[in-house]
Amino acid sequence: MIVFATDSTYSGPLPVGYASELQVWCCFLVPNELSSSALNTKTSTSALADILFPEAKEQQEFAEGILSVPPEQRRLHTETYDFTVTTVVDKLNNRSIFIPDFQRRYVWSDAQASRLIESLIIQCPIPVIYLNQEQDETLAVIDGNQRLTSISRFLKNSFPLKGLTAYPELEGNRFHELDPRIQRHVENRTLRCIVILKGTHPQVKFDVFERLNTGATKLNPQELRHGLYFGDVISLAAYVVKKTKLLSVLEIKADKRMKAEELVLRFWALDEDISKYRKPLAGFINDFAERKRTLSDAEKAELEKSFDDAFERVHALLGDLTFRIFDSSHHVESTFNAALYDALMVGVSTLLKSRKLETLTRSQAQMRLANLFEEDELFRKSISIATSDDSQVRYRIETVKKLYAKS
Repeated sequence: MIVFATDSTYSGPLPVGYASELQVWCCFLVPNELSSSALNTKTSTSALADILFPEAKEQQEFAEGILSVPPEQRRLHTETYDFTVTTVVDKLNNRSIFIPDFQRRYVWSDAQASRLIESLIIQCPIPVIYLNQEQDETLAVIDGNQRLTSISRFLKNSFPLKGLTAYPELEGNRFHELDPRIQRHVENRTLRCIVILKGTHPQVKFDVFERLNTGATKLNPQELRHGLYFGDVISLAAYVVKKTKLLSVLEIKADKRMKAEELVLRFWALDEDISKYRKPLAGFINDFAERKRTLSDAEKAELEKSFDDAFERVHALLGDLTFRIFDSSHHVESTFNAALYDALMVGVSTLLKSRKLETLTRSQAQMRLANLFEEDELFRKSISIATSDDSQVRYRIETVKKLYAKS
């Protein structure tokens, strides 16, 4: 596992709000909701521990992602630049440096931004800005959104200085109202920027991103993918979520955290060729998103149709019980199970493509699945324990294919 942390040796004064941008943390896939009804006698102690204490499991998944990368490709490739404030603002204006959609919105108050400007004036060291080099040579802001936006706003005269402690004489001044010598002093200050180069392996870069990104709410893997792999396939996934009833089936009113979008990518990645699946699942989805950043119109249409066909047929077969674990009395144990989603979507999609899906009524399809939950212990384990293991993923998909295939 690569260790990458912001500088912790600096002990000088920091503008208010810096702590939220400098804290180093890991973000992980969010597990299914824990419900008391789901904790039946079939749930093993290890499965329960995975639900109650997910962090250790998820840390292992990220570690597995790095270990799946060949040793010679695990290096982080970076370059360091000292840009003047003027240069950074110019690059923000022409979008050669840009703040990607996955970054949190600007939240600093004018007082916090003023403290940053005062730090520039008194030549207080400013923490490092982290940037990601895109394929087109532009630079995406990974850590430093609040700082860069504050500096850009001040140079555009968007707010007057307030709450100053070192130079209260400047209180109330906008940039254009400062003495020209102070203006030049601010513009000529340098900001240390570390650029993560595009030659870095995507999985290594993903691991670094989840450590660097900060905020009151941790970014999840799909939000990070928007920064790393944004392109045609991620845009298409967002479009598919809006046009289908997926959010309604998942009982999500507004997909602010992109959970549904990740499920669409998850289906496409597994449906493309399940035989190539290797854990961790997050890394597998990352590889797919990286390869599909640019798509032809025909490829977009094919992916869209594959999801529409599978989702509509699964929903037609199971209705209100779609992607839920339930018994023969239709008592629901789990409102949504992502591993079951994989099995149903990919299994049914495969049968549709081969024209081997059996024609069933909704009650017949529901009863078959309920019996499977109650009678096949291996299937239950495949959707509840070590769900990203290669064997578990393949077993649950093959089981659903057999369940609904023509005899």
